[in-house]
Amino acid sequence: MARWWSGLPDGGQDKGLVLLHGKPFIAHLAEIVRPLTDDLLISCNRNQPMYAPYCNQTLCDDTQDFPGPLAGILKGLQTARHPWLMVFPCDAPCIDLALVQHIATLINDAKPRPAMIRQGTQWQPMFSLIPTALLPAFEAAWQSGERSLMTILKQHDVIAIECDENDPRLQNVNTPQQLHILHHN
Repeated sequence: MARWWSGLPDGGQDKGLVLLHGKPFIAHLAEIVRPLTDDLLISCNRNQPMYAPYCNQTLCDDTQDFPGPLAGILKGLQTARHPWLMVFPCDAPCIDLALVQHIATLINDAKPRPAMIRQGTQWQPMFSLIPTALLPAFEAAWQSGERSLMTILKQHDVIAIECDENDPRLQNVNTPQQLHILHHN
């Protein structure tokens, strides 16, 4: 789970719990995704009781050193009850139903290929759709030391989900200034 900026010794507050319009970021995402699935997973290595109301299950990385988002995605692929895992970052509270539904149209069980958002030339691996059939490939990549989700997705004939370079739904909120601007929009 991403951490909020801070000079605190523990790295700050979990981004998913930062408030926007009186609700944590994760609540905004859960409101969109929750009605569409009976298997909503949240990867979080701390504050699990605070995340639990927004999902069916919270997940922790298998390693204690918090090696980044790929560890949580790997755990999601291992845990998912359905053949597809849709991935979103907790610090993008402006995701809307249209985007989620568009990504879901790429589910193809006949030829399962991952999909990832691309804005111009910039790939956004934390906005992706991954067939759980790729779990063995993800595990092998992890065991070989790979930690880049984008690298792994690109090795599997990834489908580009084209989005405008300034699509506000994909905005990651990383600073107090960005949060302030979002509060006033």
